[in-house]
Amino acid sequence: MGIGGLIAVGCGLIVGLGALGAALGIGILGSKYLESSARQPELMNSLQVKLFIIAGLIDAAFLIGVGIALLFAFANPFGG
Repeated sequence: MGIGGLIAVGCGLIVGLGALGAALGIGILGSKYLESSARQPELMNSLQVKLFIIAGLIDAAFLIGVGIALLFAFANPFGG
């Protein structure tokens, strides 16, 4: 397997593990939001704002990983 194949495997791992982590993070975040809004419904509006901010940050971290994988795939800095 040449350097191009290893880069393809690395890009797949970056995107796959990033997607798995983002999905788990947003799933846990949503379940905790529902649990906390069921316990204290008067805080639902302020919790919803925080939910969307944190969900956006989790998604942004995943998209940064996709961008790095695209950098490795198309503008290979290792000269393969």
